[in-house]
Amino acid sequence: MSISTASPKSSAKIFFNNVLAGTATGIIVGLIPNAVISAVLKLFGQSAWVLSLSHALIIFQCATPLLIGALVAYQFKLLPVDIASVAAAAYVGSGVTKFNPATKINGVYVSSGTGDLINTMITAALAVWVTLLIGSKLGSVKIVLGPIIIGGGVGWIGYLLLPYVARITTWIGDLVNSFTNFQPVVMCILISCMFALLIITPISTVAIGMAIQLNGISAGAAAMGVAATTIVLVVHSWKTNKSGVTLAVALGAMKMMIPNLFRYPIILLPVMTTAIISAIPVALFQVAGTPASAGFGLVGLVGPLASLDVGDLSINILIAALVWFIIPIIAAVASRFVYGKILYLYNEQQAFAYLGE
Repeated sequence: MSISTASPKSSAKIFFNNVLAGTATGIIVGLIPNAVISAVLKLFGQSAWVLSLSHALIIFQCATPLLIGALVAYQFKLLPVDIASVAAAAYVGSGVTKFNPATKINGVYVSSGTGDLINTMITAALAVWVTLLIGSKLGSVKIVLGPIIIGGGVGWIGYLLLPYVARITTWIGDLVNSFTNFQPVVMCILISCMFALLIITPISTVAIGMAIQLNGISAGAAAMGVAATTIVLVVHSWKTNKSGVTLAVALGAMKMMIPNLFRYPIILLPVMTTAIISAIPVALFQVAGTPASAGFGLVGLVGPLASLDVGDLSINILIAALVWFIIPIIAAVASRFVYGKILYLYNEQQAFAYLGE
């Protein structure tokens, strides 16, 4: 779809799928380097080159909204100037960089994390829509007015929307926090299922865990939910996708499957089944975690390592292997066999095929 032939009247379904596909690819490109290399760098201590490379990877990760915007625009076959403008708008709307007036040098702009991915998607989608609406009407002055209208104007709209969209994360955090009032097994199942779902949405599980300061068994259950989804996606992707896709998921790029969730919500069936089964031993063995480990799951082995070193609730390595790997893998394989091979509730080759290409 070129800019000359594209129309804002294009199918809403195609438009939505293009936004999801661009977002999925942008997330994997933005998050994988730091997720993979940071785990390896821990083996080399705190030398100068390790710290320097770590800083570079974190800065690269902060560019995730920029990458999402560019790749969403690419899905619509926009021209280079339009791709750049949409990318800039998405970056501004993400909130990854914010002005902090409380400094000694009259305020500075501070970048951290990946911003609000929901607002990044909304801003990128709005920027693409405005770009398609304008089309070739700007003529030769497009190189000047395009970045102003799309990058600056739509970016500003996204920036204004950010506080309201961010309330979605706050509301989900409050909901998860309410689960801690239940008895341990029920609490672990509810929290595990919630995080199992969130990890394949644009919502940050890490942000949720940190925002409500999940701790102890509740943090362990949250990390287990993320781990359960990771294992289910790997099990189903193994014979469905290219090895690179499966490896990316295993290393932490579960959000690249966001389009699959929207197009084939049936994938939640094995995810939730595995999350429920895996949550029970969390309560029984009192597998704990920290606010920092709650949203990571198996990424960098953060969840398992945290459960080995949380004071009185620490578990030994044999229980950790049983809880974090053996039980979830058995549950995921069994779910795949029952739902896909016996009940034929979904076609694995279709429902779990990577849609971001």
